[in-house]
Formats: sequence, structure tokens, C-alpha cells
Amino acid sequence: MKIDNFNFAGKKAIVRVDFNVPLDENGHVTDDTRIRGALPTLKKVLADGGALIIMSHMGKPKGKVNPKFSLSQIVAPVSEKLGVEVKFAPDCAKAAEAAAALKAGEVLLLENLRFYPEEEGKPVGIEKTDPAYDEAKKAMKSSQKEFAKTLASYADVYVNDAFGTAHRKHASTAVIADYFDADHKMPGFLMQKEIQAVDNVLGNIKHPFTAIMGGSKVSTKIGIIENLMDKVDNLILCGGMTYTFAKAMGGEVGLSICEEDKLQLALDIMAKAKAKGVNLVLGTDCVAADSFSNDANTQVVPVNAIPEGWEGLDAGPETRKLFAAAIEGAKTILWNGPAGVFEFDNFTGGSRAIADAIAKATANGAFSLIGGGDSVACINKFGMADQVSYISTGGGALLEAIEGKVLPGIAAVAE
Repeated sequence: MKIDNFNFAGKKAIVRVDFNVPLDENGHVTDDTRIRGALPTLKKVLADGGALIIMSHMGKPKGKVNPKFSLSQIVAPVSEKLGVEVKFAPDCAKAAEAAAALKAGEVLLLENLRFYPEEEGKPVGIEKTDPAYDEAKKAMKSSQKEFAKTLASYADVYVNDAFGTAHRKHASTAVIADYFDADHKMPGFLMQKEIQAVDNVLGNIKHPFTAIMGGSKVSTKIGIIENLMDKVDNLILCGGMTYTFAKAMGGEVGLSICEEDKLQLALDIMAKAKAKGVNLVLGTDCVAADSFSNDANTQVVPVNAIPEGWEGLDAGPETRKLFAAAIEGAKTILWNGPAGVFEFDNFTGGSRAIADAIAKATANGAFSLIGGGDSVACINKFGMADQVSYISTGGGALLEAIEGKVLPGIAAVAE
């Protein structure tokens, strides 16, 4: 079922959102992007004349009640954004009465789902190495189903609008869907946009396709790199990964981050790219620093000749030109991971060069998808969010989708 075609009039809808928003020490929301992202779905339910039950997790309370992660702290900002006074259920598993009393146009926010271990479905207080773990896991799966059944009992319709948790088979993101028929479960508007964005990058590719993979470790990106190898024309590998490749080719990388046990993997990736005709773009120079600090002394050096005691913290000027050349002519662009320690203002140059090139290509008609927390933070830091095609709300979920994995939260509400 598509949310666009569904009429919520007279119905109670339980909507899974991702309101895992950052809070300051006083419990005030410091970035409401995720709340704003869910508004089209939530407002559709209310505009149709439905009653709305909102559920989400916050933080990692590990199955225990922790006031620090209480969703009571966001009742006011959610009320303000929706334009409706939001009621609060202090126990998500004991909200049947509050849900039953909801009238059309009213909103109920449930307390943090992860205050119950059943939400994540992991046994608590027992190690995987314990002989009793398998039995505990089996018992927890049964409890998880009961927990999901309880949540489902509050409503007539289930909507999943939490792409950020779509890669998890949790009670509220996947298991709950078993208690609704195909006509009464659906992805929300935000989830639809995320699915479409991933499809634009992986299923509806316009060439040339350039993917930019940053971050510190080759090992965490290998699944994505391998899945992209059959799709991309240009593959830029940057950030900390640069120095693992430089070392693999016999270079000196000083104190730069480097996965010593992944040198052969780096060489294998290079060979695979060559065999598949993929233009693999690696850094040639870098901005090296004499300490991991914004105020460190710096020098531009080749990535394979970093002096002892120095470390590469950003892409150098020649590397930035190489990156821009591979990006500016592209028609499809995926960016995940910065080119340097962008948190330090003096080491943002490489990431900014990537952002500028993406913005230029997007203005010329390319589809650009930015995903993964650090890339999104980069784009927002540079004030360039409106110059790219789409910014994904899902870090881990996006990466698993790009790896080609089926996401449980999407499969559960798929038509």
C-alpha cells in the first residue's frame, strides 16, 4: 500500500519514526532535522482525520529505563512542529488505554521503545559465549513477538517512516508488520524518498557514475566497494583509507592512520578495479600535520613520503584537482565519508573540494546522493545542503542498502 493513496479518516495509525535527535545537557533538541523529516507523514495522518501514535527509540539505553534517553524531553518540540498538543505515554508497552482514548486529530507519543530489551530482541545480561545463550535468544525472540503484538494492538494501520533503523529487524521496525495485512501497512513519505534515492543511485544509474568513499578504514567499506565495482565508472577512495593504499604500494606514511593487516586487500581492490575498467582515484598528495590538532604545523607532501612523526589529515591540492575532475562530469554521484579530518577547520579543504565539485555537477543535471553521518555533517557545515539532490537520513541503513542487502524494515512494508 502507498501512503499517498491511503485515507486515514477514522483510523488510528502507529508510525515508527526516527526521533533519535541530539539533546544538550538540559534536554533541549540541538538539531531537529529528523523531526522535520517525518512531518509530511505525520501531518498526512492528521489532515485525513486520523489519530496518530508516534513511536521511536532514542540512544542506547540497553533495555533499561534511563531518564537521559526519555522521549518526554521532545514532547514540546514535536507539538510545536505538528501544531497539535502531543500527549505522552510514559510506558510504551502499557499505552493501550491512552491509545484507545485517542480521537481524530489527536497525537500520542510513546516512551522510548528501547527501554524494553524486546525492541532490539537481544538477550540481556548473558554473553554469546555462554552455553545458555541460544536458549535465551530463542526466548527473547518469542518475547519480541509479544512486544510487537502489543504495539500493533494500539492501531489499525502501521507506517514505517524510520529509514535510519530500516536495517534492523526490531519489534517496531519489522516484526510489528506481521500483525497488519498488506492494505494496512506501508512506508511513510520519508522512507519512500530514501528508497527512491537509493534506486536512483543503484537501479537507475545514469553514467558516468562516480562514487566517493571516505572514512578511516578500508575494512568497514569493503562490502560497499565490492558492490559498487560493477556499477561505477569512477571510484574515489579518500580519507584515512588513503594511507593504507599508499603503504600497500610501498610508501612511507609516518603516523597516518593505516590498517597494516589490510595492505593485501588494498592491492586486491586496485587489481579488481583495473580488471573491471573502473577509474580508481587515490590521493597523490596530502596535508600532513605534526600532531592531531587544528593548530598543528602543516606541510603538503606526497602521500607515499610522509615524514616520520607526521600524519596525513587532509587531501592535498593536486589530489583535490583529481577528485574534482572525476566528479564534475558525472551524471550520478554517491558520497559517503569525508576526505580529511573535517571537524578541524584547517583540514576541511579536501572535503570542501568534493562538495564544491558535487554541487557543480548537480547544477549541470547530475543526481547526487549524500549519505552517512560524516558526509551529511560536512555538507551541513559548508551550508551546501540545498546544492545536492538528496541527503539521506540513514547512515548504517544507507550503507547496507548500497551493499545490496535487503533491509528488514523496508521488506516488512513492501508492496
